[in-house]
Amino acid sequence: MVTISLCMIVKNEEDTLARCLDTVHDLVDEINIVDTGSEDKTVEIAKEYTERVFHFPWTGNFAEARNESFSHATMDYIFYMDADDVLLEEDRDKLKSLKESLNPAIDSVSMYYNAGMDSFGNVTLRYRRHRLLRREKNYKWYGDCHNYLNVAGNIMNSDVAVTHKSPPNKKSRIGRNLSIYQTKIERGDGFSPRDYFYYGNELRESGRHQEAIESYEKNLAMKEGWVDDKIHACINMADCYRILKDDSKELTSLLRSLEYGVPRPETLCRIGYHFHRQKKWQIAAYWYEQAINMKPDFNQWSFSYPAYSTWYPHLQLCVCYYYMGNFQKAWEHNEEAGKYRPEDTSVLHNRKLLESKLNMTPTTTEA
Repeated sequence: MVTISLCMIVKNEEDTLARCLDTVHDLVDEINIVDTGSEDKTVEIAKEYTERVFHFPWTGNFAEARNESFSHATMDYIFYMDADDVLLEEDRDKLKSLKESLNPAIDSVSMYYNAGMDSFGNVTLRYRRHRLLRREKNYKWYGDCHNYLNVAGNIMNSDVAVTHKSPPNKKSRIGRNLSIYQTKIERGDGFSPRDYFYYGNELRESGRHQEAIESYEKNLAMKEGWVDDKIHACINMADCYRILKDDSKELTSLLRSLEYGVPRPETLCRIGYHFHRQKKWQIAAYWYEQAINMKPDFNQWSFSYPAYSTWYPHLQLCVCYYYMGNFQKAWEHNEEAGKYRPEDTSVLHNRKLLESKLNMTPTTTEA
């Protein structure tokens, strides 16, 4: 059985660190925690779980801090988490089984990162990350803000997931990330396609939509770069245009994403919603149906938003079929949405409304 070093960087994480470590400490053989300048009880809490607590002055570069944490590992493999991550019980079992059965010739094991969850326990944002790495390969982190590992070799995709679970009082990090990019600009650093994509995301999330569009366009203008980033640059740019009330450019941006690959459910639902807002119910329904028909790709590494192939298009189809007068199909789609979000107020409202309609209209005509 292989051995595992858990490596973490922390700063002022007293609200989450113990919760994180409680879910993983008994599954690893060593815990290395690098503190970058905490002013609360983070270090005290860390020392309850391990003596291997190290101090590293914050340089403004996450990659440098993460590489420092990796440098303290001594076991066969390195596993990393952030302090506001947890392993859910089913994933603890999966990791335990993986550790017992892993072929030591594997260089990296990718795992899902459940970066967002809704109040009903549904994953809202998921993507893969290299998560368990053979130490002797000496893989390094790169990037000031949105870091990545430069990994090559024998890679295995697993179904284990690490789940992000911030406390309610967690401060937003949008301003922090924006400042890192703005410092790069002030220094005159060159931007990679990845930088333009993530800088666009930060601008969009901070409400600077026109600037975000400009950053996404710079990503798309470069031949280099990950094709999935370009797909999502188009999708996110469309969101900016929708907020700016430019419906024509919104649709153009969504269709532009099709130049880079197979349509994603999030693209299809947005096209559906474009026609939904125009009350073109049959056209909107077509696009929502296509989103439902898209099957998840186990090996997809880029951002995945499961809502767009599950409850969301069903809920929107309920509305479309209601206005087309097909109350039975509206009911069926509402009930499908309810399987994912049983207490959703929209689902409950639709159910009550459709019960009265179906009682009044026992026979419906297919749309």
